[in-house]
Amino acid sequence: MTGKSILVIAAAGLALAALSSPGVDAAEDPASPVAGFIYGTVETRRGAVYTGVLRWDDEEAFWDDLFHSAKRELPYADYAEDPVDDDSAEWWEKVARKIHREIGLSIDSRIVAVRFGDLAAVRPTGGDSAVLVFRDGTELEVEGHANDVDATVEVLDAKPGSVSVRWDEIESVTFATAPAAVDPRRYRLHGTVFTRAGSFVGYIQWDSEECLSTDLLDGDVDDARISLEMGEIRRIERHDRRSALVVLKDGRELVLSGTNDVDDDIRGIHVEDARFGRVEVPWDRFERVVFDEPRGSGAPYDAYGPPSRLAGAVTTHDGKRRAGLIVFDLDEMWSWEMLDGSADGLDYTIPFARVASIEPRGSSGALVTLRGGRQLALEDSHDVSDDNSGVVVIPTEGDEPLHLPWLEIARIDLD
Repeated sequence: MTGKSILVIAAAGLALAALSSPGVDAAEDPASPVAGFIYGTVETRRGAVYTGVLRWDDEEAFWDDLFHSAKRELPYADYAEDPVDDDSAEWWEKVARKIHREIGLSIDSRIVAVRFGDLAAVRPTGGDSAVLVFRDGTELEVEGHANDVDATVEVLDAKPGSVSVRWDEIESVTFATAPAAVDPRRYRLHGTVFTRAGSFVGYIQWDSEECLSTDLLDGDVDDARISLEMGEIRRIERHDRRSALVVLKDGRELVLSGTNDVDDDIRGIHVEDARFGRVEVPWDRFERVVFDEPRGSGAPYDAYGPPSRLAGAVTTHDGKRRAGLIVFDLDEMWSWEMLDGSADGLDYTIPFARVASIEPRGSSGALVTLRGGRQLALEDSHDVSDDNSGVVVIPTEGDEPLHLPWLEIARIDLD
């Protein structure tokens, strides 16, 4: 089926249901300490079944954590227009090659990031590929790009205890609400991260991995390597480029170095801030983090509703306004998908369900207004620069879908 055929079917079947998802406050604090933990059932290819709290490859543990991979197909690429001065190659092929040179994906794929809470199931399909099943039954084929599609899944099963299942052994993972009586055996890290661009409050994932009280912070002090449970730490401060001051809850202070947990090789400090979504802080913008006592575990699975199509209106610089279903960057078309960009040296990953409008500003950035009125001037990403492949509008009146190049767009308003 061609991209145009898929679009026409989508317009006919979804136009009347084009409502924006209400969005989830990923940092809300439910009463149950287990509500925010990923919970579900892992079925193996040999027929074994394990049910319990899940940990994805020693990293993702909560419903607002992101499953990363790459989409196998881009059905909307056919709606890109060829520039009049391009006589050497198809325009889309040039754009795709530019996108993928730096990230090592095939020309027909694009990165996908989806919160675990938006998923009903994951079905590995061999190698580093899978089918993602969303809560309305919609399916998406993904492949490669990240270790989430080659993960070992840990299950805290009530009967055998902790069980680790390799990716090539998994038949399916089906997600569900965690029973209130389940004991996760650890708590989620929460606190305030202070940066050169301001402070952020929320659930914390250190070095893109440590997010639980039982996870370990590694570093060298004098001639010894030590490992500290994150739950024993009160504060971490950037000491210099290659070390950090760690203050423990018992009052001890240690200057640690020698690992990417405590120097500028860190893979990022993530904060689930209720104002924005996920904020990633690099070491050179980080000042300190102060951890709180246990404060729940995040939004429960039931808070994530079924996905909905992006819908709204696009206004061009000549004043024309086109309304309908929206396919952003020839790629994002669902409420669960993410808008990426940087501001003041920090990286933001924002669910489209939280976005009210996007206004391109020149060739390298855009003003993004969130629901509630907060604004961010984002830049340095494919989503908000002239690398953006443009927007397809699928009219609700049955007219042909229309592709609008990024540089012609003055404003995008989402319903």
